[in-house]
Amino acid sequence: MSKKTIFDKIWDNHLVYNIPDGPDALYIDRHYIHEVTSPQAFGGLKERGINVFRPDKTVATADHNVPTINQHLPIQEELSRVQVEKLVQNCKEHNITLYGLNHPYNGIVHVIGPELGITHPGMTIVCGDSHTSTHGAFGSIAFGIGTSEVEMVLASQCIMQPRPRTMLINIDGNLSRGVTAKDIILYIISQISTGGATGYFVEYSGEAIRSLSMEARMTICNMSIEMGARGGLIAPDDVTFEYLRQRRFAPSGEEWDRSIKTWSGLASDTDATFDKEIRFDAGQIEPMITWGTNPGMGIPVTGNIPGEDETGHNSVGSYRKALDYMGFKPGEAMAGKKVDYVFVGSCTNGRIEDLRNFARFVKGKRKARDIIAWIVPGSRQVEKQAEEEGIRSMLEEAGFEMRQPGCSACLAMNEDKIPEGKYAVSTSNRNFEGRQGPGARTLLASPLTAAAAAVTGVITDPRTLL
Repeated sequence: MSKKTIFDKIWDNHLVYNIPDGPDALYIDRHYIHEVTSPQAFGGLKERGINVFRPDKTVATADHNVPTINQHLPIQEELSRVQVEKLVQNCKEHNITLYGLNHPYNGIVHVIGPELGITHPGMTIVCGDSHTSTHGAFGSIAFGIGTSEVEMVLASQCIMQPRPRTMLINIDGNLSRGVTAKDIILYIISQISTGGATGYFVEYSGEAIRSLSMEARMTICNMSIEMGARGGLIAPDDVTFEYLRQRRFAPSGEEWDRSIKTWSGLASDTDATFDKEIRFDAGQIEPMITWGTNPGMGIPVTGNIPGEDETGHNSVGSYRKALDYMGFKPGEAMAGKKVDYVFVGSCTNGRIEDLRNFARFVKGKRKARDIIAWIVPGSRQVEKQAEEEGIRSMLEEAGFEMRQPGCSACLAMNEDKIPEGKYAVSTSNRNFEGRQGPGARTLLASPLTAAAAAVTGVITDPRTLL
């Protein structure tokens, strides 16, 4: 019998049929939807006169367009308001569970699925959102899909997909003090480029990965898409099981025991063959920050912006364009550069662990006078837990404000936009031109590096303040 990767095991277990020389028809266990990519899909169903095939397999939330202050008021931006209202209407018509605005389970789609225990190991999971790969942290095949594919899953609970190749990224050794999961994934992308995993589904393994919490593992899998991968996953283990234990919708009783037995077998076989393998030493990773306009343009926070002859995976044209947009010059040190905004949140770093780390860092310090900081929990549950743990109080004592849940400044689809020309140290996942607002200049970093910038007003190595 051939040795299989965990990806192969899950894919084969959900294969409905294969089209010779074509894609596979794959059964989908869990379908997440939100207000941005679902309206046209529901419109397509209506035009064809068909209903959602298995509404109990779909879970909806409003996240991209929601404001993060005054959520009890009608949404002011018309397009945002219409999209959220349409989601409510569509879910009601098709009997789909919706955790809408102000629902106690509302939040960013890739935050609420795991924290509510809806995401399980061994599942196939899709959503009309690039960062669906987040759920792969549980040992599942999770990937983003387009609007036409959202319609396909709503109509049939299946999807047509070409089978990706497999890649193993192994990170052995111990992480240094002040280095987080966000630094790991930014480092990997800086090394292999934003296209280095195109066509692959990535499994992350190694001592450094196994040492991470579930929330840290989600951060890594979340940004798999930023190196071109179809998705990323990590084999489930005791850390996974302990995280899921007694979650609201996780299995319980005898079903829990059966699930653990099944989940425990979800690992790549010894000597399983991957199409490509890459290894990194965790000890070589430092706190990272991006200097350009894609997530691969990253360097240690102590580093200097590379010169034209050091463009690495970036073309000279994209390199020059990025520097011009960011207002940077070759050879400049990143440390000490002035910052205007700090954003902590998103499906990458908006979980309770991220807020804890930020709050602990700023405790006993004060927000820099010229910094505007948006600290945004990823869900109502995270917000509630932050209240109960005294995180809001810790933030306020240091001069910060915790806002209400939502995607916020990750993308310019709501009221939280970075003004033109301003620099934002952001814990989100993308730093494309205009991603956080027209003309906004984004520097991706971890919550610790964001906290260091928030209290100093400039890019700062967080290790100097720990």
